[in-house]
Amino acid sequence: MLPRIMLAAVLLALLAACATSPTGRRQLLVVSDAEVNQMGLATFQQMKATDKLSTDAKKRATAECIVGHLVRQLPEQWQAYQWEVQVFAIDSANAFALPGGKVGLNTGLFRVASNQDQLAAVIGHEIGHVIARHSNERLSQSVLAEAGTSLVGAYVGRNASPDQVKQVVALLGAGTQVGVLLPYSRLHESEADRIGQELMAKAGFDPREAATLWENMIRASGGGASPPRLLSTHPDSGQRAAVLKQNAPQLMNDYNAARSAGRSPRCG
Repeated sequence: MLPRIMLAAVLLALLAACATSPTGRRQLLVVSDAEVNQMGLATFQQMKATDKLSTDAKKRATAECIVGHLVRQLPEQWQAYQWEVQVFAIDSANAFALPGGKVGLNTGLFRVASNQDQLAAVIGHEIGHVIARHSNERLSQSVLAEAGTSLVGAYVGRNASPDQVKQVVALLGAGTQVGVLLPYSRLHESEADRIGQELMAKAGFDPREAATLWENMIRASGGGASPPRLLSTHPDSGQRAAVLKQNAPQLMNDYNAARSAGRSPRCG
């Protein structure tokens, strides 16, 4: 049993670590943003070094254009990040965003998302995970479960074992790229859906296309084929498409205001 003074210190640390997500949900974060961002950068560098990069300049320009429009609608602290986009020559329909502002898309996603608005729905969702600090939440839960910071410390200090590296990469939300699957919780997914759809509307992308994208994902999984990786890590896709469709009319004012203000993305 912990001595009272140690227990009090732990409780104070937990109270100090309380944060609030963009939707107003209370969070417990015990890992600093600086550490999580450093881990995101290290993971992104690892992926660029080991995964096959796309040479399709048009796809990369489209992705960079969409990310640029979305980022300009973020609060200033998130705009200040050095956002970077990379397209990977991987067949699975997948995308991710890592702490620190690193965004990756697979070429397979361009076959499922039929226009810029649908791509913006996916990218907005992934950026939603970043600004809601979902990776930090999962890392914090891991730290608390292990009653220590050895996992984070080892990775940040580059002394991590291969298993620790895989665990951290999965916790950051990019596990599908490196063969480690650790889906976000349903709560995180719903929150990222909401943030991403609001973000795309404010950036001038049609929020109605978010539901269409998920309907495309569901169709892509039909006929006995393996489901797109993005779909396999996101539960209840039909229900989520229905919720996104239900939410879209409420966001049309933001979308129309964005278009009236000249925010009319032309990203290809």
